[in-house]
Amino acid sequence: MAYKFKPNKAVAKRFKVSKTGKLKRHHGNTSHLMSSRSANKRRHLRHGAIVPEVHARRLRKLMGISGKGPGKTAAARLAARKARAAEQPAAAEAVTAVASA
Repeated sequence: MAYKFKPNKAVAKRFKVSKTGKLKRHHGNTSHLMSSRSANKRRHLRHGAIVPEVHARRLRKLMGISGKGPGKTAAARLAARKARAAEQPAAAEAVTAVASA
């Protein structure tokens, strides 16, 4: 019987995957003693951060979504853009043919 892959739940809870496949994380040191920090620091800690791609590959593998990454997403978008560009001139010619007839 084959081994069933079990994703690491600790990693899955701490990181979210963006639409492009990047990993987002929350900042630490935000639970208490915030009054000693400047307002600027508190504002920056409130927002999430992007995990560097060097670590994100390893974390994606732990989460079980190693097939989705920024490079693959960018390549898919480029292919879709080229397909739309190839369709547009043909569609424009059909419209002009109908308009002239």
